Amino acid sequence: MRRPGRRWLLGIGLLLVTVGGLLTRRAAHRDVRQHLDRRQPRPPAPGSVRLSVIVPAFREEAIGETVRAIRAATADVAVDGGVEIVVVDDGSHDGTAERAEVAGADLVVRQPVNRGKGAAVRAGMLAAAGRTLVFTDADLAYAPDQIHGLLHRIEDGWDVVVGSRRHTETTTLVRARRVRELGGRLINVLTRAVLLGDYRDTQCGLKAFRSDVATLIFSHSHIDGFAFDVEVFLLVERYGLSLSEVPVRLSNSARSTVHVVRDAARLLRDLFRIRAWAAIGVYDLHADEALALQAPD
Repeated sequence: MRRPGRRWLLGIGLLLVTVGGLLTRRAAHRDVRQHLDRRQPRPPAPGSVRLSVIVPAFREEAIGETVRAIRAATADVAVDGGVEIVVVDDGSHDGTAERAEVAGADLVVRQPVNRGKGAAVRAGMLAAAGRTLVFTDADLAYAPDQIHGLLHRIEDGWDVVVGSRRHTETTTLVRARRVRELGGRLINVLTRAVLLGDYRDTQCGLKAFRSDVATLIFSHSHIDGFAFDVEVFLLVERYGLSLSEVPVRLSNSARSTVHVVRDAARLLRDLFRIRAWAAIGVYDLHADEALALQAPD
């Protein structure tokens, strides 16, 4: 009987490795989804007010309009637990911070230099005092009355609630330019090399967190640019947190500071960083942090 050649054996070996890898990833995906979809019993979240809304801003001439719109949309929450509006000026040096203060922002965090949206959101999350923390885009692409839905889901027991522009119930009032839509779809494909959860949309600019979960995630995050959203999802998966995706009403704004080609290239670079950091243990929890995450008996 003729013995199989080396190439044949090599081919069989590669096939077995590929199939094994796919089966392992499928099993990992199943485990991740089980954690994401299961709310854990937790004590009340800490914080001195019911809700903090974090707004990262860079050269936002209309930031006053944004602050006033959020204040009006959350007036009912303000009288039922309290609302804090936190604007993070990401090194604008054009009066953005001053306009936010005049408009009535409760806290304005000034970044000395422009570092990126991820750095701005991180600074705001770690400075906020709310029991539920929401961040939203300064260009009002997501009408602020939608904050209520995320707040209620967090208070209903979810660790993280994220808006999804790809949700079947999402309404797009003003469509983005074609190149931005294609760029967003490409980004979602690329994130599958890092994440296991098969999310509809990682880059939506409307997300909410329990305060203690926000502190845990953002004290371990490192990405300053637009890939910070992917890093957040990775940490949610890694720490076994629950996550709910919700539809949004989206009105794409001409005020957006996103540059598709430039930011997509930076995001791709940062995806490699996230994957490498995860492999070498950069995101590992300390013993006391892991213990705090365990559900009470």
